[in-house]
Amino acid sequence: MNILLLRVAWVTLPVTAGSLAGEVLRAWPSPTRTTAEVLLWAAWLVVLMALLAPRPIGLTTARTGAPLALTATVLAVTTDRASALASIAALAATTLCAVLVATPSLARSCAQGAAYGDEERFPLKVPPALFLGVLPLAVLAVGTGIAAGPLLLADGSVGLGVVALLLGWPIAAVLLRSLHLLSRRWAVLVPAGLVVADPMTLTDPVLFIREHIVGLGPADPRIRPPEDATDLRLGAAHGSLALLLDEDADIYRRARGRGQGVRTHLLFIAPVAASELLERAAARRIAVRVETS
Repeated sequence: MNILLLRVAWVTLPVTAGSLAGEVLRAWPSPTRTTAEVLLWAAWLVVLMALLAPRPIGLTTARTGAPLALTATVLAVTTDRASALASIAALAATTLCAVLVATPSLARSCAQGAAYGDEERFPLKVPPALFLGVLPLAVLAVGTGIAAGPLLLADGSVGLGVVALLLGWPIAAVLLRSLHLLSRRWAVLVPAGLVVADPMTLTDPVLFIREHIVGLGPADPRIRPPEDATDLRLGAAHGSLALLLDEDADIYRRARGRGQGVRTHLLFIAPVAASELLERAAARRIAVRVETS
């Protein structure tokens, strides 16, 4: 339901936010105004396509485009060139979009859109430290890097425009690649058991065979994991799960860009929709229990 609401809200942006943009851009010189309009329409269309066909790359696109739409709307409102009605409508629509792209249902649909065969993919939660700090700055840097060069060139600042284009677009590409890592972190239920695929903490996906899983259940966020446990939650302890094995398994943790071999029998992960994952795991004959040690 959230995805349908998000699609409807995004489809309305040319009317809701578009009215505000039209009033603000009316005062801009013609070449700059046209360039800005092309950029806005292109961004809207790219995100729309991502929402209509959910995939991991679409999640990255939506998580970038919706906050940028809200940021552009806030900046437009501060110019005092638009009517109150246009400002309210644009803020309401873009805020709704920005909120909905952060919901677990969108992440779940995009992850499942790339599933193979009998797989059920559950995205891992975005680390809180990134969500509240680095992530918003990276999204703003992507928008600035993409838009600055074309707008400066259209405004006649050729030198600055070329520099902004040559620097901004590669930086935006690098940042988007990093942001996309957050869309490729999954706990995956497969016929053989459970796979943890997390390019931020592991060098390769790891399969835990169903017969070796002693228990999969909720982890108490108030209790610190044992020293011999492997914690892959990156700070997202609330609503996390613990995976207990009957023997040590070999995994390779990512450390400073390199793999570091680790043997562990207890892992902590933080998937979205953890309760649903447990239900589906039980249906696949994976041992589900509350005890975590």
